[in-house]
Amino acid sequence: MLFSIKKEEWIGNGKNDLFAGLVSSIAVLPEVVGFAIIAGVNPMTALFASATTILIISFTGGRPAMVSAAAGSMALVMAALIKSHGLEYMIAATILTGIMQLVLGYLGIQRLMKFIPKTVMFGFVNALAILIFLAQVQQLPGQSIWTYFMVIITIMLMYGLPKVTKAVPPALIVIIVMTVVALAYPGYLQKIGDMGNMSTIVPTLSFPWVPFTVKTFSIIFPTAVALTMVGLIESLLTIPVVDKMTGSKGDNKREVKSQGLANIVTGLFGGPAGCAMIGQAVVNVKSGGRKRLSTFVAGMALLILIFGLKDIMIQIPTAALIGIMITVSFETFEWESLSLIRSFQVTESLVMLVTIGVVVYTHNLAIGIFVGVLLSAVIFMAKLSTISIVQKDDLFAVKGPLFFASTHSFLHYFETVNYDNEQLTIDFSYSHILDHSGVEALKSFVIDMKNQKRKISIIGLDIHNPELSKEIESLLFE
Repeated sequence: MLFSIKKEEWIGNGKNDLFAGLVSSIAVLPEVVGFAIIAGVNPMTALFASATTILIISFTGGRPAMVSAAAGSMALVMAALIKSHGLEYMIAATILTGIMQLVLGYLGIQRLMKFIPKTVMFGFVNALAILIFLAQVQQLPGQSIWTYFMVIITIMLMYGLPKVTKAVPPALIVIIVMTVVALAYPGYLQKIGDMGNMSTIVPTLSFPWVPFTVKTFSIIFPTAVALTMVGLIESLLTIPVVDKMTGSKGDNKREVKSQGLANIVTGLFGGPAGCAMIGQAVVNVKSGGRKRLSTFVAGMALLILIFGLKDIMIQIPTAALIGIMITVSFETFEWESLSLIRSFQVTESLVMLVTIGVVVYTHNLAIGIFVGVLLSAVIFMAKLSTISIVQKDDLFAVKGPLFFASTHSFLHYFETVNYDNEQLTIDFSYSHILDHSGVEALKSFVIDMKNQKRKISIIGLDIHNPELSKEIESLLFE
């Protein structure tokens, strides 16, 4: 069942979930507002879309306590479409994205996660940590000296307050205190309200005003595909991070379907597509969030901020949020992954560093993950293609799989090694023939040996295809 009403997923951590939800609702503000402006979306529309996404996924998602909203990674994908065709086409692309994700959820696309190596996972998480950090630092040039002071004090408080009390999340204390300071000394600090047009919106449920034609579909389809992949990759790779932090297990399939449902509803309300936000998810969990109640509170609090307390929300200093998110970037980074470099695991380190580099350079998670997985596959095949042959009298023991990448080494050995054996026994007990190229190489070898008037026998042969195995046997006994 997609809709969750299980009590154990909601209750049992009330106070912590309440505080964590309040912190999370504020933690999404700078990224959502900042990237909405970059993409060309009204910030309040993006915030309402975030609230909608958070609330829907609170009930339907597969990973309690994971925050999903109008993430910056999705906004960057949409920016070009908005610039070229306008907001209505963005809305249509959002709805199509949701439909595609929902379908993929029922088709079980989450099973592809098992093909993403650990080193690529490290690269993904570390790249997002770096992007979170850079996004904060890039806001500082041109700011007043008081902004820098507040950022530094915020970071110190984030690490120092838990040593004094753990009853209230340090981020909540910091936000309240720093907002009071900003109100007491106006004009010295940038506030949320200074980031862009924060005018009130009136959300309505409707279809986008675009022609329902093949041409429209051809316009929105490429963007919808990119949004689908980026959204699912970020969400499915954030789940293990939250799993590790909470010591519990999420439901990937349910999360994929939930992301789709949320984007359909969000699109119908005129909002941009969203996905999991790893930084805000870390904030939620670090603040004590464990159950669905934490994200439900975050969604409701965001709605209250938008429609009831907007005048207070726009007074929150961005410096406090920058400081909080800088600490989150350090918390998100997988420091244990540095052991790959320290232990001189060259190929693993290379995969991780390339993944990080591509994601940070392109700001596109899908491209980074694809390159990382492709590089891992190439390295894996290179290692797998290592084949050795050990000779003892008339016995030649083949060690390693025989497939397209290793056939050259296999044939090259018998072409270059000097031996006078008229009777050859090839032992495949420590080898497997994996594909048609391997079979063809073995057939070529047998024919060549027969042309040289040598007698040959093969033992321990293991070919995955029974028909090809019979073909080899018939060739031996001709």
